[in-house]
Amino acid sequence: MKYGFLRVAAASPALKVADPAYNAARIAEVIGAQAQKGTELLVFPELSLSGYTCGDLFLQKTLLAGCMDALRTVAEATKGTRMLVFVGLPVVCEGKLYNCAAALSDGAVLGFVPKTYLPNYSEFYEARHFVRGQRMPVPAPLWEGKSAPLGTDLMFCAAGHPETRIACEICEDVWVADPPSTRHAQAGAVVIVNLSASNEVIGKREYRKNIVSAQSGKCVCAYVYCDAGSGESTSDMVFAGNNMVYENGALLAETPPFAEGVCEAEVDVGFLIAERRRLNTFGDRGDGADAYSVREADFFSDALPSPQISAAPFVPQEEGARNERAGLILNMQAHALAKRLAHTAARTAVIGISGGLDSTLALLVTARAFDLLNRDRAGIIACTMPGFGTTGRTKGNSLALMKAMGVTARTVRITDAVLRHFKDIGHDPAVLDTAYENAQARYRTMVLMDIANERGGLVIGTGDLSELALGWCTYNGDHMSMYAVNCGVPKTLVKHLVRAEGKRLGGRTQKILEDILATEISPELLPPDASGNIAQKTEDIIGPYELHDFYLYRFLRRGDSPQKTLFLAERAFAGRYDRATLKKWLIRFYRRFFTQQFKRNCIPDGVKVGSVSLSPRADWRMPSDASAALWLDEAEKL
Repeated sequence: MKYGFLRVAAASPALKVADPAYNAARIAEVIGAQAQKGTELLVFPELSLSGYTCGDLFLQKTLLAGCMDALRTVAEATKGTRMLVFVGLPVVCEGKLYNCAAALSDGAVLGFVPKTYLPNYSEFYEARHFVRGQRMPVPAPLWEGKSAPLGTDLMFCAAGHPETRIACEICEDVWVADPPSTRHAQAGAVVIVNLSASNEVIGKREYRKNIVSAQSGKCVCAYVYCDAGSGESTSDMVFAGNNMVYENGALLAETPPFAEGVCEAEVDVGFLIAERRRLNTFGDRGDGADAYSVREADFFSDALPSPQISAAPFVPQEEGARNERAGLILNMQAHALAKRLAHTAARTAVIGISGGLDSTLALLVTARAFDLLNRDRAGIIACTMPGFGTTGRTKGNSLALMKAMGVTARTVRITDAVLRHFKDIGHDPAVLDTAYENAQARYRTMVLMDIANERGGLVIGTGDLSELALGWCTYNGDHMSMYAVNCGVPKTLVKHLVRAEGKRLGGRTQKILEDILATEISPELLPPDASGNIAQKTEDIIGPYELHDFYLYRFLRRGDSPQKTLFLAERAFAGRYDRATLKKWLIRFYRRFFTQQFKRNCIPDGVKVGSVSLSPRADWRMPSDASAALWLDEAEKL
């Protein structure tokens, strides 16, 4: 398990009902094939050695003995592999018959987990043959005088990785009000496997996915669900092998009904463990947690993981989901702002419009808020404040956008006032330093604040989440506002929100927004080049926002180390950035993130829209003087 990833698979091979030898041979073939792929956890369906639909044949000693012989065959197939395998079979213990999952590793049977809840309704009649599993493990006979523990409260631990614990439940167990997996997860199981024989009927797939997704999310675990395939008897039911893997409620992989094959995924166990540490409401171990029997096995391979990693974790990949997300976020921002405007009895909203992405999004959101309040958009005062670095393109776009949105447009030229300020403080305007840049940003903020005071309104902030993470804002300049509508939106998502709103509005407004989207990101605080184009390009200075957003997500949301983050960045941005470039900006991210906390500790109110937020009141509390030495040391040595 490299970088905290566990390779898992759920397989539904073609089986024959009541033919354990044949089934064992097919299962052994899959084990061999998956071992070649580096699979570390492999799950087969419920009663996969016998077939689920054996009926009263389960009461025949011949079938039960045949299943135990078949289990020996499967155990032999696991020898020499670094894999934990679960197969289903009927097991006799103390004169009773149990529907069990056998856990196997390197030729040994580690234990049997019996089914707790036996469906005995509609097409199911398991109570006719099996008894309910008990929590306390008891020895169940194997062969040659050997035995293995049988009980629901068994866990299987990876050698050398005590936090990586795997537990099991069977089919109906997850459909009940209090699944055993809830108890397992509270006792430390980070991966749950489910050996199932869930027949296919109309609507059941969707319901099945909802249940497994919800249980994975509630238990903050990975959930590997393996369903019986089409080899089962069709006397009364049909089975479709609808296998799936979930991680903390999110679907990683699925084998659709009747598709056959193996469902494979790489589960980020490191993330799940980190998430459990973060959630203080998770981890009530409950009664009897210490009574679990933990069986250790060496099932981690040395192969590097190859997970599917999105280069834009804040942005849905599928267009439909992306548009739906954009609509939801815009509504959240607009409703939050509408509430603040109504609560403060603000007569107007004041926004500085630069012709860039962030101020554009803030204006679009404010227009939506005024629409919600049934107010005339003319009550929005939008100011363009050209200075030393303002280009004709951005100024033109800002004026055109204000007109298209039907707001009140004002132009306040700041050049002369800033030059007077330079004279007052004795600053040479030929020196294009930080004071030169920040004086403009602070003066613009003062203009907006004073207009808001004059008109009884609120200044709407434009800064986004990515700028907060990097401290890419002028302290008490664009850093400050009376309500920050964009503070929960990362830069990579800002673009999609603006584009989505442009499609919704259409016409001339959409064309203006498309040109704004095509404009290079810049604070425009330094003079343009000789051709009148933007000279100060943000991403040339601090690095590409797509990388910083990726790093922010891995650091804050997933809790990844620098080493793991760089490894995943190499996969996500393969062919676009080389390792040296990724490392350079990763170091820059850590350095800026830690040194700029003082700006985040005093930011204005703003709406949280996603799982990552830097509000000192809501999500992120860090001392301004925290050292980045550990992170920088690891990153620099990579």
